[in-house]
Amino acid sequence: MSAESTVAAAAAHIDGGALSLIWSLPFAGLLLSIALLPLVAPHFWEHHFGKVAGVWALLFLLPCAVAFGAMTASTEFLHALLLDYFPFINLLFALFVIAGGIRVSGNLLGTPTTNTAILAFGTLAANLFGTTGASMLLIRPLIQANGHRQRKVQTFVFFIFLVCNIGGSLTPLGPPLFLGYLKGVDFLWPLEAMLRPMLFTSGVLLTLFYVIDRLAWNRESAEVRGRSRIPHQLRIEGLHNVIYLAAVASTVLVSGVWQRDTTIPIGLGIEMPVNGLVRDSVLLAMSFLSWKTTKPSIRMENAFTWAPMQEVAMLFAAIFITVSPMLAMLRAGSEGAFAPLLSLVSTPDGRPVDAAYFWLTGGLSSFLDNAPTYLVFFNLAGGDAQELMGPLASTLLAISAGAVFMGANTYIGNAPNFMVRSICEERGIKMPSFIGYMLWSGAILLPLFAAVTWLWFL
Repeated sequence: MSAESTVAAAAAHIDGGALSLIWSLPFAGLLLSIALLPLVAPHFWEHHFGKVAGVWALLFLLPCAVAFGAMTASTEFLHALLLDYFPFINLLFALFVIAGGIRVSGNLLGTPTTNTAILAFGTLAANLFGTTGASMLLIRPLIQANGHRQRKVQTFVFFIFLVCNIGGSLTPLGPPLFLGYLKGVDFLWPLEAMLRPMLFTSGVLLTLFYVIDRLAWNRESAEVRGRSRIPHQLRIEGLHNVIYLAAVASTVLVSGVWQRDTTIPIGLGIEMPVNGLVRDSVLLAMSFLSWKTTKPSIRMENAFTWAPMQEVAMLFAAIFITVSPMLAMLRAGSEGAFAPLLSLVSTPDGRPVDAAYFWLTGGLSSFLDNAPTYLVFFNLAGGDAQELMGPLASTLLAISAGAVFMGANTYIGNAPNFMVRSICEERGIKMPSFIGYMLWSGAILLPLFAAVTWLWFL
């Protein structure tokens, strides 16, 4: 969800307290389609995934129009597309285009040491460019470096764990921590509070990855392993696009504090934030400049195509529409269908249960948009940034770590996860299915998050 949608929507929405869990069926059906159809009907899915996504979106919108009126359904549709989806896809589009104009060429080989170094660098870079920016910048060089390897899927799974998610822990350059920044959390608070959990988590994952990749490397052919003895040469083309990446990150950050309460009414009670319109205009301009100032040969050699962007754009449009009733139920708090879950975050005498905040924020962020999920639990914990940075600092840490870390649990837990998967598959890499990926994350991340809970939240 875009940050401004939490402050700029004056439209009347469906009452989350009046919804039952049956309204989550279109979202659940969409998830099952993403998980199962590529396995049981891959040819059908490849050619008709947009239609399938559209059907599930209509299975929410049409009953919503019948139950609450066409005006309410239209409002929900426009709110999801204009205030949530378009800023999301516009940012992703800008980073996709700009990063696609940077080419790392040479004979860099994806040895265990090289791969681990790229993952470590990407984890740190995600704090400067955001997880999406770092992911789009590094995924193609990583694919190229591992092009000759037969056993390489673990590299891209850990890339999603680290670069697409856990790397976004230390700065509020993107949702969900950006919402905390808008609510008064100091810009440097994530760096101070989340540094140790982030270093612990990423350190364990990098070590584990090196061991797994070393075992896989030892099973590669002698020809592939012999390439590691060739002197490495590295050349970077389109480096001016880094300036555009920095401009994108700066624009997103500034837009959160500049004219954030100024809006323009567009009808149906929906108001478009001025800062969002300016931000999106700048992002489109950066995309245009990157496209015009980058040699076409660079994108051609990068095997740049629009297919990954098309898949993400279609599927996430349906996700943003079908997830809206679930977010409404979540925002309804004790009046909504999620009330039994939300009641777990406090003891009978009102003290916060940090472990519950960590797992509930993270568990819901694994499937729902982590930005509004973060905001719901931020408000449940009192919503006072000064108190949450002070006496309740461990609670804010639990909410922040849950929302950031556990986006890695599924492909849809964070935007770059699905984009990385799409780019890899478009380049011929057989990535795990939706369920297969969850087996990876369940086996590796859940025990690690249990350790994080024991170290920081008990």
